[in-house]
Amino acid sequence: MTSVAQAQQEFDSTVIYLNTPTFGLPPRRSWDALQSGLTDWRSGTANAVAYDDPLQRARTAYGQLVGVDPGLVAVGSQVSGFVALVAHWLPVGAEVLVAEGDFTSLTFPFLALGHRVREVPLERLADEVRPETGLVAVSAVQSSDGRVAELDALRETGVRILLDTTQAIGWLPVDASQYAFTAASGYKWLLAPRGTAYFTVQPGLLDELTPLNANWYAGEEPWNSIYGSPLRLAESARRLDLSPAWHLWLAAAPALEFLGEVGVRALYEHSTGLAELFRVETGLKTPAIASAIVAAAADHEVPRLLAEAGIVASFRAGRLRMGFHLSTTARDVERAAAALRHHLTD
Repeated sequence: MTSVAQAQQEFDSTVIYLNTPTFGLPPRRSWDALQSGLTDWRSGTANAVAYDDPLQRARTAYGQLVGVDPGLVAVGSQVSGFVALVAHWLPVGAEVLVAEGDFTSLTFPFLALGHRVREVPLERLADEVRPETGLVAVSAVQSSDGRVAELDALRETGVRILLDTTQAIGWLPVDASQYAFTAASGYKWLLAPRGTAYFTVQPGLLDELTPLNANWYAGEEPWNSIYGSPLRLAESARRLDLSPAWHLWLAAAPALEFLGEVGVRALYEHSTGLAELFRVETGLKTPAIASAIVAAAADHEVPRLLAEAGIVASFRAGRLRMGFHLSTTARDVERAAAALRHHLTD
């Protein structure tokens, strides 16, 4: 295993970086792998078949992070494409229960296909499940403010769940096998380039999904599925793969393996511990469920203070949003809290 202190030596940020909920910083090994691949591309020595290896490494490493067999992991470029598969799977007009204000890549596909989408407060999601509810689609962690869904209560209802783990995997322990479907983008807490995404499906539901984006790479033997019929898709969740953006996976594989070396528990304790330290130092309220994301109302001085202190964060839904991840140190938190103290409120 790699300790948090050792892992932090892989990052080269020149600022106090609290913007992982927007996009994560690459560990040095990911950056180096990408640069090597770009050099091969430029020199004409790249081998297209060789790109399969990092993609399969990423699939395996992701499965290990979320507790599922790699054969139940599909890869693609964006979460919304996988959500569309689930939206197409549901009977026309089915009720889909969602949290108010959730990320639209999770909700728009259901609305576009004409399903009955019912929005309720995140805290009431489990209470609002009805016999006619066909699916609950919810983010494990809300993008806007870092609130964590009460997943235990939701699973106890017995409803099928599509869980968007984009703001969770990489710091929050999630057992994807407990959900009908999960989907995650890789460019935030998984520290990969934008354009990598993952989807998991429970074994009993795989055959029910229509591979709407069927393509050569989804074949049982991709390099023998390039031309002609008949249809010959993979038996595993690879049948749902999109043709990969090759260079992105060169960086994704070492990033996921890096996170696996640190371990899910250590990532959780580090990230939530720093977030809580920031809350204490700035007088913000502790949430009912620990989160690595802190969102707070900011006064008019905050944009200037961020720039002067070299702090990178983001504004979402009218609040300052900060994320604390592996690249964040206790010293970063102390400096950020000192700069922002007395300027943030719950």
